[in-house]
Amino acid sequence: MQDCLFCKIVKKEIPADIVYENERVLVFKDINPIAPVHLLVIPKKHISTLTDMDKEDTLLMGQVQLTAARLAVEMGFAEGGFRLVNNCGRGAGQLVMHIHYHLLAGRPLSWPPG
Repeated sequence: MQDCLFCKIVKKEIPADIVYENERVLVFKDINPIAPVHLLVIPKKHISTLTDMDKEDTLLMGQVQLTAARLAVEMGFAEGGFRLVNNCGRGAGQLVMHIHYHLLAGRPLSWPPG
């Protein structure tokens, strides 16, 4: 998508503090963190929201979640707990229309959120 902020980060047109990258997934630090650890985990393929996924996106989105879980273990915060959040649509707080997960950790996370 031409005007998508996250697509521009994927293409390296906009800088980001990248934590992990492979051929299908990119993970970078949120510029406005709400927790000591606040990473954004995105597919490199542009998909606007969860409801815009197709059946062929199933494997890709599984890789996105697996990446988040593996990073939590490798970075040492899985045992203490973490949260993986997806906001779907503007009414739920999705500001960038490129599917992404917020990986949050490093402090107690209360429930319910928001």
